[in-house]
Amino acid sequence: MRIVVDNGPGKGRRGAAGKRTRTAPSVALRPAAAADAPALHALIAAHLEEGRLLPRTLSELADHAHRFTVAVQDEQIVGCAELAPLSGAIAEVRSLVVSREARHSGLGQRMVEELGRRARREGFARLCAFAHDPRFFVRLGFSIVPHTWVPEKISHDCHSCPLFRNCGQYAIVLDLERAQAGAAAGTALVNRHG
Repeated sequence: MRIVVDNGPGKGRRGAAGKRTRTAPSVALRPAAAADAPALHALIAAHLEEGRLLPRTLSELADHAHRFTVAVQDEQIVGCAELAPLSGAIAEVRSLVVSREARHSGLGQRMVEELGRRARREGFARLCAFAHDPRFFVRLGFSIVPHTWVPEKISHDCHSCPLFRNCGQYAIVLDLERAQAGAAAGTALVNRHG
């Protein structure tokens, strides 16, 4: 799959009460540019051995850099995620990776949320992902669905995959309109009772 992220509890320093406090490094999200392709390639290549990412070529990343959101800390790219259109209605989260040093800080979630905002602005109705372990996406409101519910992915990528009939990945989909309505309702409820 094209995801390497772990947003579990961070390892912070101990606070005054002796409990662990989370240290939040200053990380900015921004759109990627073609000049970022070598850094994207290096970040993705460094995590291929974890078995959750598919390899990407440098030229492919340069061509599609405008689709990526990158997380930057101290002028270094420490995370990336691509919003890849599959049709006019659905886009896929691809190549989601957070460097080992920047994990446990919520960057994966921040990047997926940013891709969701971009997808809504660009008129997509749904956001999908394919993962060996869907828990990260399910926590963000995605639902596990049969692969056949995402025919755009099958026709775009799956037919050429050597594991097409033996795929070990889960298809995960987020209805962007429903997610936005749910978030707005939650905010209204908090404002009413808070």
